Amino acid sequence: MKKLLILTIFTALSFNSFSQDYVITRFGVSADSTKLNTKVIQSVIDKAQASGGGTIVIPKGIYLTGALFFKPKTKLRLLEGAVLKGSDNINDYPLIPSRMEGRKLDYYAALVNAYHVDKFSITGPGTINGNGARFWKEFWDHRDSMRKAGKESTNLEVHRPRLLFIWGCNNVNITNVKMRNSGFWTTHLYQCNNVLIEGCDIRSPFLPVKAPSTDGIDIDVCKKVTVRNCYISVNDDAICIKGGKGPDAQKLPENGIVEDVLIEGCTIGAAHATLTLGSESIHARNITMRNCKVDNNTPLLKFKMRPDTYQLFENITVDNITGKCGTIIEVAPWKQFFDLGGSTEKPFGTVRNITMSNIKVQCDRFGDLEGNPNDKVSDINFKNIAATAKTGGLKTKYPRIKLDNVLVNGKQLVIQ
Repeated sequence: MKKLLILTIFTALSFNSFSQDYVITRFGVSADSTKLNTKVIQSVIDKAQASGGGTIVIPKGIYLTGALFFKPKTKLRLLEGAVLKGSDNINDYPLIPSRMEGRKLDYYAALVNAYHVDKFSITGPGTINGNGARFWKEFWDHRDSMRKAGKESTNLEVHRPRLLFIWGCNNVNITNVKMRNSGFWTTHLYQCNNVLIEGCDIRSPFLPVKAPSTDGIDIDVCKKVTVRNCYISVNDDAICIKGGKGPDAQKLPENGIVEDVLIEGCTIGAAHATLTLGSESIHARNITMRNCKVDNNTPLLKFKMRPDTYQLFENITVDNITGKCGTIIEVAPWKQFFDLGGSTEKPFGTVRNITMSNIKVQCDRFGDLEGNPNDKVSDINFKNIAATAKTGGLKTKYPRIKLDNVLVNGKQLVIQ
């Protein structure tokens, strides 16, 4: 009985320690929105970990900070009116081993970082604001200067931080958080399993300055990810499936499959595409988007077929979608930053077992299925679709397309 009592007390203490709240203003963090608080907030995170774990609480106010690194058994909560605001000085984001654009490389830390923090969570209703305007302007100024010199620039030449980078974490919850104005990608999940992103509001602007490459959610070598009841409007892809790129990408241990992803109950505003696979992706399987609304003029489902990467996209389902979009489906070559790296490989892509059903939208046109010459596209099924389109017809060179009650402007869809 005595041993049981001691064990019960120890368990309770461990739980209470892990559940303890660390309100940052109680540890000397300034509510002065012009004062950089990185070191003090990081010290609170470190103290929480050293004490057995706890939740870092951001109270009402605006708190300026550079990169923060969450540790095992620490979490983040932003109260109503709380704003964690990112510094717009890249020197406040250390250059460290990282992952960007489907490759392992040194890159700048995100505003909020969690490496191997199982059960990590971020809860709202407060805001994480990347304060990205300076980075966006630098990006466009650099790109314009390169083009005037007759050169092209990559996305990495102007150094910009992501908003969230969550790497190697299991059982992650991001709920009811507002995410704004990221300098680069907004939410980057890498090598994570069992992730729920729910009730979040993710935005970056198109005006007055475009916010380049501010993808809403990037799912990179992850399994069992649910995105539910979110609003996303960003100046790039709303939800993007990643996993690696290059002629030998499928052989490298840092790359891999994305599978068992569910996107439901979301509303997607202005973006470059609603759901995208392929810019840096080698294999995606069992991806479902359902019960969503769209309000944009970009593709509902987009496959970027890289001629320098072996790709396999299979078992993709899009069901019960309403609203307005550019195209319903698009399969097209994607040659941005094409690089065989001297390889003699001749990569090709495979797209198979795609089902789009119960869709009622206004669109510019139904879609195009035109990949690279060696790509293999088959078993594309459209069922119960009613589209009002400026241009009817589905342009495709692939024979295995199945139509069941597919209407464009009240008439049966024509395959061109």
